[in-house]
Amino acid sequence: MIVELMLVGIFIGTMSGFFGIGGGMILVPILLVLGFDTKDAIGISIIQMVFSSIYGSYLNHKKGSLIIGEGIFVGLGGFLGGYIGGYVTQFISDMVLQFLFLGILIFALFRLSFSKDNEEEEETKTLNRALLFGIGLGIGIFSITLGIGGSIILTPLLVGVLHYPIKKAVSAGLFFVVFSSIAGLISRLSTGTIDFSNGLIVGCASLLGVTLGIWLKDHVTSKNHKMALLALYMFALGMLVKKIWF
Repeated sequence: MIVELMLVGIFIGTMSGFFGIGGGMILVPILLVLGFDTKDAIGISIIQMVFSSIYGSYLNHKKGSLIIGEGIFVGLGGFLGGYIGGYVTQFISDMVLQFLFLGILIFALFRLSFSKDNEEEEETKTLNRALLFGIGLGIGIFSITLGIGGSIILTPLLVGVLHYPIKKAVSAGLFFVVFSSIAGLISRLSTGTIDFSNGLIVGCASLLGVTLGIWLKDHVTSKNHKMALLALYMFALGMLVKKIWF
């Protein structure tokens, strides 16, 4: 099982580094197939997200693709939103959450599909700190309520509304996961539902994958990166539609 978990960690880490996602959307179903129960799978996923997002954000910052100044305020909002989202979940039915997520995925596909391919050196729009915090707060509430990292919502907003280049938006998305995953980890620790032994195996292995994923991100064109990101959203949309209707 250790070898399988290490291979899974490398794979998920690569996805995190390349797409700027937490990876829980992919990791949890894989762990369920390997025989873990849902609570343990989510706990392992949270540990992996902490490892991959912190290390990936460090690598992105070194390479100059992460704008920390603005990301801090979005992240702090997401951290607070994560806690609020934990309480909101109990008042909303699973079906309502699934349809909300479906709407978000369709919105993301629309914004990404029709966004201009901005170059890395182009100016990006800036927002005041309070608004950035508010965006993070809203995404944090919504994403934690849905059980996702949040970057899948943030990245299309950065690309389609603030005109971020794809690669910088992906880096910002992964940085956001740092805050949401740490909030999730603290919450899980308070309930005692964390499988640390297996989580550390997957988390440590994911560091190698993150390094590979960021290397791949830096060696593909923005157009190809955008196409790969759209493919990921289509995959997530297909999985959700199958779950809702079939």
